[in-house]
Amino acid sequence: ILPLPVKPLWGAGWCCICFFVLRSMLRIRGRKTSMHTPPKSEHRLTILLWSWPFGQHFNFRNCSELFGTPDCYFTVNRSWSQKADAVIMHHRDVCWDTKRLAQIPRPPSQRWIWFNLESPSHSPNLGAMDNLFNLTMSYRRDSDIFSPYGDLQLLSQPQPFNIPSKTKMVAWVVSNWQVGSRRVKYYQELKKYIAVDVYGQHHLPLPRDKLLPTVSQYNFYLAFENSQHEDYITEKLWMNALSSGTVPVVLGPPRENYERFLPPDSFIHVDDFPSASDLAQYLWELSRDTERYQHYFQWRKWLKPVAVTGWALQVCRACHFLQTTETRYRVVPDLSEWFV
Repeated sequence: ILPLPVKPLWGAGWCCICFFVLRSMLRIRGRKTSMHTPPKSEHRLTILLWSWPFGQHFNFRNCSELFGTPDCYFTVNRSWSQKADAVIMHHRDVCWDTKRLAQIPRPPSQRWIWFNLESPSHSPNLGAMDNLFNLTMSYRRDSDIFSPYGDLQLLSQPQPFNIPSKTKMVAWVVSNWQVGSRRVKYYQELKKYIAVDVYGQHHLPLPRDKLLPTVSQYNFYLAFENSQHEDYITEKLWMNALSSGTVPVVLGPPRENYERFLPPDSFIHVDDFPSASDLAQYLWELSRDTERYQHYFQWRKWLKPVAVTGWALQVCRACHFLQTTETRYRVVPDLSEWFV
């Protein structure tokens, strides 16, 4: 990676936007996924959600409104366990109960879907997941059912993006404060050279409905992940930073991993700098150079970030996948090895 500060890699040419969009449209999102085909039959699929994720109840949606494929019948009633076409099991709610799950008889054609949006660092007992499920659904791009925290929407025509007025420098919203984590250690060093306003539990109060208007006042947002794993890029980037109209400073997987999801000149990666002091110096210089700062938003003429919120959309991804993708019946033997 070239040392910074340097100009973003793409320059002003629209060919780079086109390349990124084309690459995004063509990439295959699934280990075993085939090309989409029309719904296989008029049979309305029944999907059993084994338990509410983290105990959080939500209203199921009409998936046809989201994906244009027929609606599924969703239920949390386990009396359907022998009749449902598929069963979605949220990892953190079943990870310590796999022996009992393995003893549950299931119809030969029923698919068990392993659903997890947490990183491997926060996914206990992964070894018990092997040889139990038929399909994977997670934020990993090579999942059978790709369920990201956000995505980019291609606009039908270029639209100007109005950068919110900036009056402050750097913001960070964090509730899971672990003193020994990489992100907290990096923040402790960074704050020696530049002021960072920290919001969340044990810090400045910030009601949820005030998050976006508050963060939008800042030039930069620390989109620091709680652990570093492949494709683990969460709402910290999609919602807190991009949806608020600020420039994300990311700490997570390597830069090349972020560039699978985002244009390279849309974010700043901490690994691009030898030290936190060098990053702070770059942020100071960038905040004073209007033209260079605005370049970080040029891609938004053609692309709109969309943060995925709510469990209902995620389970609809399973509904869509089961109706449009032909896959052979299989068991995932190496789920723990693959996910880690």
